[in-house]
Amino acid sequence: MLLRLSRMVLLLVLLPVIANAQGFQTRATAAYVLDHSTGTVLLAKNADTPLPPASMSKLMTVYMAFEAISNGTLDINERLPVSTHSAAYGGSTMFLDTTDRVTVEDLLRGVIILSGNDASSVLAETMSTDGTEAGFARQMTARAKQLGMMNSTFANSNGWPAAGHRMSMADLGQLSSKLIREYPTFYPLFSEKEFLFDGRASANSQNRNPLLGLGIGADGLKTGHTNEAGYGLVGSAKRGERRIVFAITGMQSSQERAAEAERVVNWAFRQFAQRDVIDAGTQVTKANVWMGAEPLIGLDVASDLSLLVPVANLTTGLEAEVIYDDPIPAPITKGTPLGKMRIKLDGLPTQEVVLVADRDVAAGGFGTKVRTAAQVISAWLRGTPTEPSN
Repeated sequence: MLLRLSRMVLLLVLLPVIANAQGFQTRATAAYVLDHSTGTVLLAKNADTPLPPASMSKLMTVYMAFEAISNGTLDINERLPVSTHSAAYGGSTMFLDTTDRVTVEDLLRGVIILSGNDASSVLAETMSTDGTEAGFARQMTARAKQLGMMNSTFANSNGWPAAGHRMSMADLGQLSSKLIREYPTFYPLFSEKEFLFDGRASANSQNRNPLLGLGIGADGLKTGHTNEAGYGLVGSAKRGERRIVFAITGMQSSQERAAEAERVVNWAFRQFAQRDVIDAGTQVTKANVWMGAEPLIGLDVASDLSLLVPVANLTTGLEAEVIYDDPIPAPITKGTPLGKMRIKLDGLPTQEVVLVADRDVAAGGFGTKVRTAAQVISAWLRGTPTEPSN
């Protein structure tokens, strides 16, 4: 059987789209904006550059704590001791001392809401295989690589300035998306505005996220600031069925951070809209069948496809490319993946949807084989060997 890769280009007129989704300029030195629902990257500016993440790197400690709770190695009601090392941290803290034994739940709130350097260290030492924060930092780095975060290296659990402690904005955005998707039970912690721990942290009781309470759908995640990093924010907001996740850094003040973060959120929601492109079960083409009881098989879209598209500068269509091997050998079972359709839209990543067989096609009988053989022999005699169309 001679196979060829069959490609066909279709012009879809299913929705209006924009020709160019670029143009937004952010004041951040590095930024990453992700549509969480579709996985579409809306903005990437120095997004893969490893930079000092400050307290935004606490999200990795939180992620690993959620993992440990989920797999049973850490109990949310367990009370943990505070070491001299953890109690010695300055900056933003829960004001813990070595006489304390604090529940994991309170420590998580201390990290997420209060950005407690001491709380993060207590969790790290508990989860560390060697009992030290430095050891846990090595575990963080290894786990980050397993998660595909190739531009993240940790020297501690909390973002305290240290040589080599780095994360990219894309890594922070992807990590935040994982936190939202994988731990929906815990995620509401990020939207809590206040945490009064034992009455002692009145000087540090408010969530630093400036977007909470603005009525723009913001419900997380984490701020960060050091002299080296500037002011940064990893945020998320949801409006209707859409959610966006973003990470920005390098702002010059907390006021600039708040204004730019709000600007990013409003841009992402106002300038893009999710549109249904094609429904599952829609037949996009037919393919030839080799040695089958029927000559053709329909290729149907396996699942609904939605695209996030810009809302301005509308055009009338987008390009779709259908790719499959032709002919397709029988027997064929309904629902078997036989090809794919690539949706191309200027300014946005190419999307793919699987194409499947629309029905069963049995292998052909003796008559089919005779006809097929005759077609092959005839083609060779003409000097133009091709696959039969039967």
